[in-house]
Amino acid sequence: MKRWAIISVLLVFVFSAVAFMQPVSMAKSIANGKNVYANNCMNCHMEDGKGLEGAFPPIAKSDFLKRPPKDLINVILKGQSGELKVNGVVYNGVMPAQDYLSDEEIADVLNYINNSWGNKNLKPILPSQVKQLRP
Repeated sequence: MKRWAIISVLLVFVFSAVAFMQPVSMAKSIANGKNVYANNCMNCHMEDGKGLEGAFPPIAKSDFLKRPPKDLINVILKGQSGELKVNGVVYNGVMPAQDYLSDEEIADVLNYINNSWGNKNLKPILPSQVKQLRP
């Protein structure tokens, strides 16, 4: 009887611990995303995320990032063209699709962008979310 009680308590403890674990290490994702950003995004959006007014929209303190995660994922997967208003400024350029990036790289770079330069979004974007939207 005592043995079953101990096993039951241990099982409850393990299931409780698993329920509160985050599916991704946000710190690791952000660190990986910084590298993805440097290699794929920085040429246009600049090292400080401020972009280039009139040509490339800022992602630093960007109201565009308040969109649902699926919208942000789709911009990377499918690209963006046409008029786009960011922080009150209209841009009319083209961002090519970055669909060559892996699901994990896209999630990581979005987690980095969403938590840098004055942006704060602690809810992680997961590779599984990217995979669901990939054509």
